[in-house]
Amino acid sequence: MGNADLRSLAALSDVSFDELGGSVVAVDAHNWLYRYLTTTVKFTSESKYTTDDGEEVANLIGVVQGLPKFFEHDMTPVFVFDGAVTDLKDDEVEKRREQREKYESELEEAREAGDSTRVAKLDSRTQRLTDTIVDTTRDLLELLDVPIVDAPAEGEGQASVMARRGDVDYVGTEDYDALLFGAPMTLRQITSKGDPELMDFEATLERHDLTWEQLVDAAILMGTDFNEGISGIGPKTAVKELHEHGDLYTVLEARNEHIDHADRIRNLFLDPAVTDDYEIPDSIEPDLDAARAFVTDQWEVDADEVARGFERIDDSVVQTGLDRWA
Repeated sequence: MGNADLRSLAALSDVSFDELGGSVVAVDAHNWLYRYLTTTVKFTSESKYTTDDGEEVANLIGVVQGLPKFFEHDMTPVFVFDGAVTDLKDDEVEKRREQREKYESELEEAREAGDSTRVAKLDSRTQRLTDTIVDTTRDLLELLDVPIVDAPAEGEGQASVMARRGDVDYVGTEDYDALLFGAPMTLRQITSKGDPELMDFEATLERHDLTWEQLVDAAILMGTDFNEGISGIGPKTAVKELHEHGDLYTVLEARNEHIDHADRIRNLFLDPAVTDDYEIPDSIEPDLDAARAFVTDQWEVDADEVARGFERIDDSVVQTGLDRWA
């Protein structure tokens, strides 16, 4: 399913960071990290984040540059990491692998041609979250005392359930699937310049006169990461069909169509695998000296590339008082 399909259904509005002070945001860690990783790679020389052993840790620059946005607005980020990937996503994973291999081939050609602009663009597109990138990100977050949650499956599903329980105020992700997981309020564009975009779950349902189950059914009809959609069904048609027939199964029967594993896909969104093994701290106490040493000494990241980020974190600790966070 294209993001444009679900975006056209979502109730979206602008929200000022000034309105978000004191809030707790469950961040889809892989989604957030990937965006900062690709941006860093695109605009930063490899030498700045490559160790003597050839290990690339551009993620550490991205984390240091990205976290201050939360701190400076008195927001507590809780990073939720993905767990196991369901076998239903095999096709999507394979598509992404094939696309990355295509970009890697084009990247090699661009390098041979000396096309630096295209190299920078393709280099960002070939990035993936390696074990080293995930592990070093987690280590840095721990040194900064930022809470981490390990989801058993989809991190976005875990974050959404935490929000539904009232343990956090918002889910932070660029993915519109947060709607399907029932996240009450989702902050998008938290990695972009300017204020974020607010996606409202209940307002979305009311706008289209749908139940949560019907919203998920609409997505399945259009297509998700777990299934191909039905040919000819876009957002407007999906809503119309559900108003007329009531649910996914009746729509499929009326159109003489079939979707493999429809029940499983539906349940992935309506009842995702989650854990209760997490705590939202009353305070956080970042060890900035240890974090700087980890990034610049242990992982040999150019100190100048992270100096401003650490300075912003340090300043925000003084200005907002992280020990007031809840």
